[in-house]
Amino acid sequence: MEHEEHTGQDTHPATCGYNWIFIAFLAIAAFYLFTEHRAHLLGALPFLLLLACPLMHVFMHHGHGEHGAHGSHDENNSRSEK
Repeated sequence: MEHEEHTGQDTHPATCGYNWIFIAFLAIAAFYLFTEHRAHLLGALPFLLLLACPLMHVFMHHGHGEHGAHGSHDENNSRSEK
């Protein structure tokens, strides 16, 4: 009976080295993109802040119900107290 020895290496040994090289390349590319385009990114920051206000209103207002129902809640409470 022959037994094959399993070394525990299912992947090719060279792929692990390529992953680190790819991660290092992405880090270097991100650094250079940020440093070269920092003026453009920071110049758009005030406009992004102004754009965030209406977007937050639209997407975060869903918990209040519909706009037509604002006054009806107070009217129902005043009627039930009488």
